[in-house]
Amino acid sequence: MENSTAFSFLTGTFDVVNRWRKDFLDPGEGADAWEEFPGVSRASVHFDGRASFDEIDFPTKGFSGLTLRLYDPSADEWSLYWANRRTGTLYPPVIGRFAPDGTGTFYGDDEHDGRKVRVRFVWSEITEGGAHWEQAFSVDGEQTWITNWHMYMTRRRLADEAVPVTSRDNGA
Repeated sequence: MENSTAFSFLTGTFDVVNRWRKDFLDPGEGADAWEEFPGVSRASVHFDGRASFDEIDFPTKGFSGLTLRLYDPSADEWSLYWANRRTGTLYPPVIGRFAPDGTGTFYGDDEHDGRKVRVRFVWSEITEGGAHWEQAFSVDGEQTWITNWHMYMTRRRLADEAVPVTSRDNGA
């Protein structure tokens, strides 16, 4: 996989099954530790594949978010920036690259509920039909990671692209 155009797979409309921890920093397991909910992502690539943009709607959650991904050719790295409509702020980037096996790993620093966290995004299982994304936090200098969000993305067929997505647009 060519790193400079590695996000070219992320174009079109995707149905997304989200699974996140109810408490992002609690490593506990069990049925009550996780919540599953739908999403729809609309994605596009720009700058000859060296930029990627998507907006994702979480209709049952009442909010949406967007990601801007930019490739830096001098560092051969991607910077991924996330924002959501609840906060209206741009989060610090996670930065990284894709390995020869097609897995993309990206790291950054952020805060969650007032605690400093190291953030890791992993893109994997990338095919023409979809992809898997996961987010993990570390609070101990990357000694351990708590995976707290999975997205299982399935590309919509072109005939399904026009299917409207309902959203509780309550300004969240």
